[in-house]
Amino acid sequence: MIPPPAQRIASLLAGSTEILCGLGLRDRIVAISHECDFPPEITDRPRVTFSRIASDANSHAIDDQVKRMSASGESLYGIDAETLIALHPDLIVTQSQCDVCAVRHADVVSLVQSSSALANAGIVAMNPSRLDDLFDDIGRIAGTAGLPDKGSAYIAALRSRLDDVVRKFETRPRPRVACIEWIEPLMIAANWMPDLIERAGGRCDLTKAGEHSRYSDWPDLTRSDPDVLIVSPCGFDLQLTLDEAKVLFRRVEWSTLSAVRSKRVFAVDGNAYFNRSGPRLVDSVELLSSLLHDDAIPTGAPAVRLS
Repeated sequence: MIPPPAQRIASLLAGSTEILCGLGLRDRIVAISHECDFPPEITDRPRVTFSRIASDANSHAIDDQVKRMSASGESLYGIDAETLIALHPDLIVTQSQCDVCAVRHADVVSLVQSSSALANAGIVAMNPSRLDDLFDDIGRIAGTAGLPDKGSAYIAALRSRLDDVVRKFETRPRPRVACIEWIEPLMIAANWMPDLIERAGGRCDLTKAGEHSRYSDWPDLTRSDPDVLIVSPCGFDLQLTLDEAKVLFRRVEWSTLSAVRSKRVFAVDGNAYFNRSGPRLVDSVELLSSLLHDDAIPTGAPAVRLS
């Protein structure tokens, strides 16, 4: 028997909230995560997750905290089970891609299995590691909500925007690009970021699409010597990124990089764009293409030139 379309949806991920709203399902969302902030009209919903990380600390301190908690098996994020159960969702959208980024999939499954009130709740777990995986997740969410045709149309519109960018820049020279996903210690972005760079008309030599981002070192970065550097720490908005970027300026290797010498280093709001597995990854490609080729920041864009 095919289950009925979900009518009461709990979204435990900022990216999935944006997907649901993009599909026209805003009115069905009964709960959101502590990080959900877009679109603004959704922020009045009850928040049923919380962070155990001191997110106001600097990148080095946050990294130490994450390592300690992960080593002890402690969850970095928690679920307000009482509130979630009281809201009686029939669909919970979560993720299984990264335990450092959001509530653990295992914790969601455990809660649903242990609560009779959630016995009929379905779980859709997003697990994107490449850009195309995002479209698969959109399709699954739309299908579960009973709107497969609307999902297909939404995906087609997003892909059309990507195709427009590819056509515009496919004949231009491809600059070497690296995206700094964490500042101290240094981490170069992987997952879908190489896909974004390629679609925007760049070249990513340090990481491969589909792989998890991992710690890097400064000799690797200096040997690669990218033409463009994007500074986009995961979970940091633009102001926090600008504050934390001062650490980069103190590195002796910093001034040797071609991107620094040519003033092609850009800080961006990675929390809302490049690092969020939602439809604004397409916006990220459009922004990135401007930074790589026109060397200009579009008016109102969440980016600042650092050098």
